[in-house]
Amino acid sequence: LSESGVPQLVQPMIWDYAADIDVEGKVQLIEKYRRCGFSKVWFASAFKGATGVNQSLTLIGHHLRNQLEWLQVASRSPADVLEGIALTGWQRYDHFSVLCELLPVAIPSLAVCLQALKNGGYSEKVKENVEKLLGMSNLEIDTFMR
Repeated sequence: LSESGVPQLVQPMIWDYAADIDVEGKVQLIEKYRRCGFSKVWFASAFKGATGVNQSLTLIGHHLRNQLEWLQVASRSPADVLEGIALTGWQRYDHFSVLCELLPVAIPSLAVCLQALKNGGYSEKVKENVEKLLGMSNLEIDTFMR
């Protein structure tokens, strides 16, 4: 791979939407990419649409934990390797599936995930910021919000 010249042309993106990703495995994968000559990698997380083809509402806690896991991978990787994080929001599982988790119901999840990534973690202050930004009195992380 390194002899092909590809590492000078592209940057790989590592995708994982789980709430309990294999942090150590991802760190090792990044090291493998570095040994092949890739200087930068991207991470891909999700704020919605990755928990079930028939999912109607967004479980914020799942997606928040995914962001926190990626932050752990970033903190355990060389400082200059991460180019960015693509925060995805899937609308359907394939072109023949019905739509799932429409954007309006997922906006609180998007706000929480963005704030967690921006602040390097999640805290009561982050929660209060999101509530204030969205005009909500009580943001629910581990239950489905209506």
